[in-house]
Amino acid sequence: MLGKKVKFKKPKLPSRKYLLGKFVTLEPINPKKHITDLFECFKLDKKGELWTYMPEGPFKNLNQLEKYLKSKDRFFYAIFSKRHNKYCGLASYLRINSSAGSIEVGYITYSPILQKTVEATESMYLMMENVFEKLKYRRYEWKCNNGNELSKNAALRLGFKFEGVFRQAVIVKGRNRDSAWFSIIDKEWKKLQRGYLNFLSPKNLDINLKQRRKLKFN
Repeated sequence: MLGKKVKFKKPKLPSRKYLLGKFVTLEPINPKKHITDLFECFKLDKKGELWTYMPEGPFKNLNQLEKYLKSKDRFFYAIFSKRHNKYCGLASYLRINSSAGSIEVGYITYSPILQKTVEATESMYLMMENVFEKLKYRRYEWKCNNGNELSKNAALRLGFKFEGVFRQAVIVKGRNRDSAWFSIIDKEWKKLQRGYLNFLSPKNLDINLKQRRKLKFN
């Protein structure tokens, strides 16, 4: 059976505008401005575990990191933590298909000071809000190595729905990768937005910015 006809206005491409939150600001990548903070924060990961499932990294010097940040196939944001007053993470839009209204979030790299914080969650919220409210996409994707349990659990926590596994999808650093696929579609967004706003409310955070209630969407 054919799918229903779609009245669809082509969405916008990501722009150079900042994404402004209570706890973070997401800035389109500017290596000259962001690279020193990012490199120093990534070095806090002494074992290089941030890069285990990434196609590149860890990076030994600023030149290597700069080359990574200048890749043409992704739209990087540097994540500025207001609490720490520094750029301490990365996230990107990629696989942008405007004709289908589909866009992916990926290359998410949180330094140790950003991991498991309200800033980390707000960063994902801001990117999702931008996709559905401002750019007007129909579909928001998350893909990861099927062996990366932390990433799969993060996708589910953030409201993405599991769609399946693409077996032998790619080869990364000489190893096979089966890719787990997740998505959010536009009709699900408003319910998710309410959950995020409740989570990010001052009433839900103590003086150390620890949440009182977990992120929920019901």
